[in-house]
Amino acid sequence: MRIEGSCYCGAVRFACDAYAPVPYLRCYCSICRKTAGGGGYAINLGARADTLEITGERHIRKFHARIDGEESPGERRFCGRCGSALWVWDPRWPDLVHPFASAIDTDLPAPPAQVHMMLGSKASWVRVDAKRGEEREPEYPSQSLKDWHKAHKLLSKA
Repeated sequence: MRIEGSCYCGAVRFACDAYAPVPYLRCYCSICRKTAGGGGYAINLGARADTLEITGERHIRKFHARIDGEESPGERRFCGRCGSALWVWDPRWPDLVHPFASAIDTDLPAPPAQVHMMLGSKASWVRVDAKRGEEREPEYPSQSLKDWHKAHKLLSKA
């Protein structure tokens, strides 16, 4: 599925082909919460890095989070003018890019359910708005982004 996104101020626009376009995975880790999660969590999608097209690239800045005292190779891209979180790219998986659902302007498919992950590092003020039967994980869920989409027959051919 072709998705288009932008930052709040419009300085950065991007498009890419998402193989996993359903915004189902809410991450409550401190990195997502503090860099992109207005509700106390962030939602990432899965897309192919080789399809990423960017306008306004000069406004993009990179942030490397620290995990267990080490700098992560993962690059969180954001707009240097307005601070909007845009996507995550990691050289360990160079074929993938993970846009933040909050930056997407294209209508996305509604998830049949949501998975709430990294609840072990959730802030005390955050209320988990999980429906009955939705998966809740203290850390990472057992299924990958791609496997969840495949299991729910939502994997895009893009």
